[in-house]
Amino acid sequence: MRLYLCEKPSQGKDIAKVLGAKQRGDGCYNGAGVVVTWCIGHLVEAVPPEGYGEQYKHWSIEQLPIIPEHWRVEVKAKTVTQFKIVKQFVGQASALVIATDADREGEMIAREIVELCNYRGPIQRLWLSALNDASIRKALGALKPSGETLPLYHSALARSRADWLIGMNLSRLFTVLGRRAGYSGVLSVGRVQTPTLKLVVDRDREIARFVSVPYWAIEVTLSASGQSFVSSWLPPQGCTDDAGRCVQQLVAQQAAERMRAAGMAQVVSVETERVREGPPLPFDLGTLQEVCSRQLGLDVQETLDIAQSLYETHKATTYPRSDSGYLPESMLVEVPAVLYAVLTTDPSLRPLIDRLDRTQRSRAWNDSKVTAHHGIIPTLEPTKLSAMNEKELAVYRLIRAHYLAQFLPPHEFERTTARLACGGQALQAIGKQVIVAGWRQVLATPEADDADGESQLGQVLPPLHEGLPCQVDLVDLKALKTLPPKPYTQGELVKAMKGVAKLVTDPRLKQKLKDTTGIGTEATRASIINGLLGRGYLLKKGRAIRASDAAFTLIDAVPAAIADPGTTAIWEQALDMIEAGQMTLDTFIAKQSNWVAQLVQQYRGATLSIKLPPSPACPQCGSPMRQRPGKNGAFWSCSRYPDCKGTQPIESLAGKHGAPRKRRAASKAS
Repeated sequence: MRLYLCEKPSQGKDIAKVLGAKQRGDGCYNGAGVVVTWCIGHLVEAVPPEGYGEQYKHWSIEQLPIIPEHWRVEVKAKTVTQFKIVKQFVGQASALVIATDADREGEMIAREIVELCNYRGPIQRLWLSALNDASIRKALGALKPSGETLPLYHSALARSRADWLIGMNLSRLFTVLGRRAGYSGVLSVGRVQTPTLKLVVDRDREIARFVSVPYWAIEVTLSASGQSFVSSWLPPQGCTDDAGRCVQQLVAQQAAERMRAAGMAQVVSVETERVREGPPLPFDLGTLQEVCSRQLGLDVQETLDIAQSLYETHKATTYPRSDSGYLPESMLVEVPAVLYAVLTTDPSLRPLIDRLDRTQRSRAWNDSKVTAHHGIIPTLEPTKLSAMNEKELAVYRLIRAHYLAQFLPPHEFERTTARLACGGQALQAIGKQVIVAGWRQVLATPEADDADGESQLGQVLPPLHEGLPCQVDLVDLKALKTLPPKPYTQGELVKAMKGVAKLVTDPRLKQKLKDTTGIGTEATRASIINGLLGRGYLLKKGRAIRASDAAFTLIDAVPAAIADPGTTAIWEQALDMIEAGQMTLDTFIAKQSNWVAQLVQQYRGATLSIKLPPSPACPQCGSPMRQRPGKNGAFWSCSRYPDCKGTQPIESLAGKHGAPRKRRAASKAS
């Protein structure tokens, strides 16, 4: 019997359909000599410290470091039934095809089962980038040998075990040290979550330290040839800050008065350049999350869930957890089929589709830039827009537009910069004249501008030439103030995680972070942010996220190396070496174990300086309250729980005391 081991039931159903395995069984599909079953994600998990000994149930520095001699996994309580089904089929299989998601994590999900079930038969790998029938058939005809993807498993196992060593040991270490200093919460430490948290803490501190500085600007409305346009005053040197803003009010006032008195300006020079812009790339997941956060107001996890639904349920788009927006050149032959599917899905696109140049090859088609996965694009088969909800439809249209943009002409415009003199003052006017709309027909959006650093300049200048006089219609002196940095939104935090290389000084580590697209992966960034929200380290403030007092406490307590994204770069280098066969799993774990042991030894006698957040009084009995984790994040709970079930929102951590509220303590204050 040939067994196909998938990651999720929906994936199993799609593959079984193509294989002709139509008979639905308990946790599987059956066909002639074929069984398709699934894992429901990870069926097993790493054993926690207490699984290695009763003594580890109590958190104590004396027991650290905890370094397993023989690593163990156990079946998750929630998935015991499905594991038994999978184990039975693995035991009966004469050949096994791994059909989990085509990435490092998907490899680990399957190989953990193979190891735990002691399967020793032949293995092949199904490598899918889309779940429509055509893509599945194509992948089934090109199965990879087991050895080709086995290093992915070793790399994933290295990451998982090293994360365990960091998380279990250092979370216990700093939580115990925190309790000695009077802090009652858990100080959770992680290789990715801690440097991510530091990004928010640093931004919030930058905002708190910011001192607004006044400056002055002048907008002058001019007219020539019967057409008005706006110019900006260029303040003289000696009265400006580093950004070229005038910080001397008297200078600005005098300039405004002189220009009003002059009544006329004269063109000094005019320069026009033709700019040609290619389209932005198809989406990788991180960029999709950024754009959906900014344009649609979606949380990063919500965007991932929608992209996963478009991939799994609607079969409308390709694999979502991609870290590359590029497309393999071999997929150029599929362009007609993709465009036909898009048109069949939405016939209203006929006028646009007819204008596309199907032979056009944008910069997106580049084999050297494609990683394990290519950019997220529409699939080869039509889908039903009516089956999508409003948010799914909005995300699908974004993905579709980025693909269609690859076959439209470049966006071309003329950018004119005019310098003028008025009352002894210098003015500058910038205009933009669109020559060819090109791909902006489908992507006339702010993120399209951001993609190539070119903003919509907004005004068309009248015909100008050197020496031309222009009438001064209005001189508007503006008193302004510098603004602090904005708090992160979830989408901007994902962008910062991807671009964290700019914060690293070591050139080799900086390059590594660029090569690996920063800290975290496309598959994990949403869960990292959600985890920080759930632990109460991050707080939602509208669309912004802010650091709680607990976050400042943690970042100030942990070693700099733990919060440094450069550490992640070093790890990623090692994981790449494991994947390439240049380092063994055991060597890597031995190095990580030694490092953790050194950190424990270095900090076991440390005294933490902790600013304790004010503990509000219980709204029901007046007793002090304590932080507790809940399904929707941390919250304040009465210290007398369960005798008193008073609670209060976590927002009080940041100095905003919300109205008291009651929760059902059985689920919220456990």
